[in-house]
Amino acid sequence: MNIKNKKISGKILSELYISFFKIGALTFGGGLAMLPMLKRELVDSKKWVTEEEILDMYAIGQCTPGIIAVNTATFVGFQEAGILGGVAATLGMVSPSLIIICLIASILKNFINLPAVQHALAGIRIMVCALMLQTVVTMAQKGVKDKLGIFLFLAGFLIASFTPVPLALVVVASALAGIIAKRQEGKQA
Repeated sequence: MNIKNKKISGKILSELYISFFKIGALTFGGGLAMLPMLKRELVDSKKWVTEEEILDMYAIGQCTPGIIAVNTATFVGFQEAGILGGVAATLGMVSPSLIIICLIASILKNFINLPAVQHALAGIRIMVCALMLQTVVTMAQKGVKDKLGIFLFLAGFLIASFTPVPLALVVVASALAGIIAKRQEGKQA
């Protein structure tokens, strides 16, 4: 998408802020937990990006410094409305966390040891795991298309799960493997 040909208005900036505010306010459990909401809001509802683009942005966000959710918001915002869009989306993503963490910090210290609070947090963690698994299955169906994809998926999973290799290195290695494989296919054709 070429942002130079788009008129950047207060409307698109406010839409970016509000959309990412909703995602930031309703996502618990970190970067992976937000994938279903990103897909629903950005791909299905707003149609700002495709599923493939959100996967690409998420992957790049994974191997760049900072929080994946913020990086992804910045990429989408920038794609939609340039630097101001990136700023609006980023502020939308972080605003709920700032508000919530300040409220929780001031209140939770008095209630953290209550059984009801402990049980509620345990329930939230379980649901976040279920949402992450559903997202992985959906994204794998879209992203794993051939034998190389299956190999990279399994290798990446095993390396990430059972070794101390940094995830950014796994993503970069997968990108290089994809480039090399496609060049080899081109030479054989």
